[in-house]
Amino acid sequence: MVAVAALLISATPAWAAAGDASAFGVKLDLSLLGSRATSVGPFAAAHSEDGPFTSTFKTVDVPGALSTGVLTTDSARDERSGGLAARASVVDVRVDLLAALTGSWSAEAVEAECSSTQDGLTGSARLVGLDAGTLRTPATEPAANTTVDVGALGVTVAELVLNEQVRNADGSLTVNALRLRLLDGVVGSLGSGDLVISSTTCGAAALPVPLASGAGLWIGVGALALVVLPVSYAATRRRAPEVV
Repeated sequence: MVAVAALLISATPAWAAAGDASAFGVKLDLSLLGSRATSVGPFAAAHSEDGPFTSTFKTVDVPGALSTGVLTTDSARDERSGGLAARASVVDVRVDLLAALTGSWSAEAVEAECSSTQDGLTGSARLVGLDAGTLRTPATEPAANTTVDVGALGVTVAELVLNEQVRNADGSLTVNALRLRLLDGVVGSLGSGDLVISSTTCGAAALPVPLASGAGLWIGVGALALVVLPVSYAATRRRAPEVV
């Protein structure tokens, strides 16, 4: 009876190792030629496992590089379905990092989001009112990994990647709404590093994995009974007193 009860208890649904979702508003890590390296952020970080689940940051101001309005992020995990979601939004964005080459860039809002369900991972980005200076103006909802080269004297010195979607080694998906990357080691290089605005990452959704259920459960109980009962019977026979 004890063995059967133990099987019934272990047959309740068990969750697979849960995934995780996270987001941040701005992160900057740059080393410009002739200037001291600058590394700030991530600002307004949110995390579905350790928290905070939502985050707000008033403004980011890096002279000569970037200024923003309010940054907001949130991340969540649905404990019943195992689904994950994350969102990041930065408003009133102004990028001056490459103003000498392209003019200043501005956007009313830069947003990224990702979600994870049993059907897989998805992500998207929106750039509302984006003005990229002398560069071609991209769509409000650009295709994944839309890349715009930034050149100086015929040499590409930086890349602007919109709706960057990266599949990480652990199976998670990262969506960077806007990423500006300086190319090091090229003629006319301005420096190295990157600037990321509105980033989300979603891991694989956790799935309910019942160890046994329905008919399979009772077949297992029956099989256990076939093993337990003969052993108990044999033990009873061995303990019976001998008749002289």
